[in-house]
Amino acid sequence: MTLLLAQISDLHLDGTDRATRRATRVMDYLRALPRPVDALLVTGDIADHGEEAEYEQAAEILAAPFPVLTCPGNHDVRPAYRKALLRRPPGPGPVNQVHHIAGTAILMCDSTIPGHDEGRLDSETLAWMHTTLDGLAPDTPALIAFHQPPVELHHPLPDSGRLQEPDALAALLHAHPQVVAVLTGHAHTAAASTFAGRPVIVAPAVTWTLRLPWEGDQPADREQPPGLAFHILDDDLRLTTHYRVVLPA
Repeated sequence: MTLLLAQISDLHLDGTDRATRRATRVMDYLRALPRPVDALLVTGDIADHGEEAEYEQAAEILAAPFPVLTCPGNHDVRPAYRKALLRRPPGPGPVNQVHHIAGTAILMCDSTIPGHDEGRLDSETLAWMHTTLDGLAPDTPALIAFHQPPVELHHPLPDSGRLQEPDALAALLHAHPQVVAVLTGHAHTAAASTFAGRPVIVAPAVTWTLRLPWEGDQPADREQPPGLAFHILDDDLRLTTHYRVVLPA
């Protein structure tokens, strides 16, 4: 295996015992793996209310012997996220970071529109993405991660808050063939689709699972255990994803 990643999303930490237990259970599972992952991606909605105390708790829960890469979601608040989770000066601009893990560039992008559920890669973020990808060696594969999926998932709840203006992302992907896949969260359901000729992989949520229309009328299934994804990027640049749920010990 060239690269082994784990991905979790939508922790919605709010100080309650329930949210804390579920996030801690997932992290305990990941820290106990016989072979550690190369990195963990956390694709947004880390906090439920965007408060500093929630990010302080997140920093404790997410502490791990492997790199933990994060991006914000629509419930996250940029200044508090920067200050309490990233330990950086607070600021209102988009939070974009690139990480180089085992020869792969992982772009953790900010697709949030403050105060809105739907997402957008704004001009600052798109320019940063283009510049970052342009600066990679031609043989360096890349993964792009952000919160809101750019495709319909056929449920009114996530589809009402998906990525807006997706043509800008499609143009970026067409211009940068080294991007292997797009990784997102937000939908609270494990899902796979395609966009602009690339796989789109949606991580399950830690907090609750989306009940699909044919499964019932109430969208939030709070009884399902928290989920996660494992991504393997092999020497042929083929991405394979496995999903897991984490039951109580």
